[in-house]
Amino acid sequence: MYVGSKDYVLSLDLHDINREPLIIHWPASQQRIEECILSGKNSNGECGNFIRLIQPWNRTHLYVCGTGAYNPICAFINRGRKAQGFPPSQPLQPGGRESRAADGPHSPRPAESKDYIFYLEPDKLESGKGKCSYDPKVDTVSALINEELYAGVYIDFMGTDAAIFRTMGKQTAMRTDQYNSRWLNDPAFVRAQLIPDSSERNDDKLYFFFREKSADAPLSPGVYSRIGRICLNDDGGHCCLVNKWSTFLKARLVCSVPGPDGIETHFDELQDVFIQQTQDTKNPVIYAVFSASGSVFKGSAVCVYSMADIRMVFNGPFAHKEGPNYQWMPYTGKMPYPRPGTCPGGTFTPSMKSTKDYPDEVINFMRSHPLMYHSVYPAHRQPLVVRTNVNYRFTTIAVDQVDAADGRYEVLFLGTDRGTVQKVIVLPRDDMETEELMLEEIEVFKVPAPIKMMTISSKRQQLYVSSAVGVTHLALHRCDVYGEACADCCLARDPYCAWDGKACSRYSASSKRRSRRQDVRHGNPMRQCRGYNSNANKNTVEAVQYGVEGSTAFLECQPRSPQATVKWLLQKDNSDRRKELRTEGGRALRTEQGLLLRALQLSDSGLYSCTATENNFKHTVTKVQLRVLAARAVHAVLLQGELPPAALPGAPTPRYQDLLQLLTRPEQGLLDQYCQGFWRPPAPGPPEPLAALKAKELQDQKKPRSRRNHPPESCGHT
Repeated sequence: MYVGSKDYVLSLDLHDINREPLIIHWPASQQRIEECILSGKNSNGECGNFIRLIQPWNRTHLYVCGTGAYNPICAFINRGRKAQGFPPSQPLQPGGRESRAADGPHSPRPAESKDYIFYLEPDKLESGKGKCSYDPKVDTVSALINEELYAGVYIDFMGTDAAIFRTMGKQTAMRTDQYNSRWLNDPAFVRAQLIPDSSERNDDKLYFFFREKSADAPLSPGVYSRIGRICLNDDGGHCCLVNKWSTFLKARLVCSVPGPDGIETHFDELQDVFIQQTQDTKNPVIYAVFSASGSVFKGSAVCVYSMADIRMVFNGPFAHKEGPNYQWMPYTGKMPYPRPGTCPGGTFTPSMKSTKDYPDEVINFMRSHPLMYHSVYPAHRQPLVVRTNVNYRFTTIAVDQVDAADGRYEVLFLGTDRGTVQKVIVLPRDDMETEELMLEEIEVFKVPAPIKMMTISSKRQQLYVSSAVGVTHLALHRCDVYGEACADCCLARDPYCAWDGKACSRYSASSKRRSRRQDVRHGNPMRQCRGYNSNANKNTVEAVQYGVEGSTAFLECQPRSPQATVKWLLQKDNSDRRKELRTEGGRALRTEQGLLLRALQLSDSGLYSCTATENNFKHTVTKVQLRVLAARAVHAVLLQGELPPAALPGAPTPRYQDLLQLLTRPEQGLLDQYCQGFWRPPAPGPPEPLAALKAKELQDQKKPRSRRNHPPESCGHT
């Protein structure tokens, strides 16, 4: 796996991502940095070489581009094995991996390992204009196809000229029409993906996903999400649109929640796109993450689109406007031939070998009508996942297909701007409705930072996650966290996991494992775990906890399933009855972690039972015997004179030892343990080299922490 950062390119070993990486130090020249600072661009450290493009060129080389301190630059990196040759002027050194800093961009040094080489070829540096944006804060999207680079970038120093570019290769360099807001209006590029249109290669199209400012504001939303496309064999026009795309079209990408009154609530800001490949390469499934960040409504949503719906929109009417004060209408005039947006030499234009053969009326129509009238709506015209009234938003998405005992499921991994990853599945219900389940939420990094990218490795069953502070990996499944009980494993409804008779473990479809218990769709332990749940409540351990009259006590209860309904039952001393504890408006406050009792009274003593109910299956999670001590008695003990001399220095007398045990506050101990683990300073040691320090910043900083018991406040569609 290759990672780009400020002044560095890293090669990480997927077998062990925490292993010392291969490192190339590739900073901008000192002269260029000084010029960048003089231009006033270094307020936030932008005057460096931020690597923003890494594309595989062939089996032995990468093509990489960086911002170059506001002067984009590109180069080739040799990533071959030593047997494939190493420059004779740079002999190999025995031993492990090393990182060697360079004095400037024209003198990069190789990073070496026992079996691999990783170095930048200094004689193949070239300008990155049209390939990489100047500003490191602006995202660049790219696709390298047949040694031709397609990129969505800003190509000027001031960041005002956005374009979709084609460079390199044998074909003519191409771009979108310059400073034409009908084509692109201050876009933010998200993804570029080649999707074949038919079995004819001349029909192949490259799709761009982006968001842009609305040209009709303030009469419309300030931002629109778009899907655009171009033909790979587009050569531009003959007289008009010379060296500019003559097949560029775009359409609005809608993700909205329909209301009862017909008014839709829109999520207009596209954040990320995941392309789920299918057996038919022409029809992948498109997953997209959107957000809404208005002053009144905030939230995130996930919508899924089919290529059939997308092609239907691009084959539909074009948007037409008679003037600036007119409304958008479908174009009803005479349509030129061939239809604008059609690829030359394809299924419908076999006699036309180039777009330069298109009539001028086709090219002129394309220049003034790049927008389609209809919008692309998601499947069932509603989002798959919705989050509102939460203090975070989704930033990235990755999807994995999992075969379970009762069918195939799509597991969604959703990154957030607070540095967590949510693992979600969406289950079908009756009448085209769906049910969303969040299996777990994991805190990925020690320092919370928005998740930038996520990639799934099905071979290694790992999810690779990156942010501004590092790169790490998570297991796609952690069946052991669901416990050893059959009911807990079944209620988890994780398609990766099944109960094997002893514990919750990875599910694998095999005729030899008929005893495995799994029910993802219904999660019914009464049916799946018959005969294994009779001792579920009997095995619950009863804890003893003490509190002092007038103080507070916290009783912890964390059911394994975030979908469970929790109730607290109280059985007071000298009573056989258990009554449900009401928490509305009283001294008892129920939280996601348990029960908080304020201003304790002597009558609060008793046996507290925390029960969880899900799918009509009820079991006891925890039992706590609470003993409330009288405040006067405790104060009397504490105020009794000085302590008598102890047998050992620092050892309390039996009476004080008993009192300390009585006043133990387990919830405070848990908090102290958490804080100490979170803020523990690094172990003292010699300072690390700069390159190694930079590399470690990009590696896993802490083992992820699961928070399965924290279901989000959501209005997910069901």
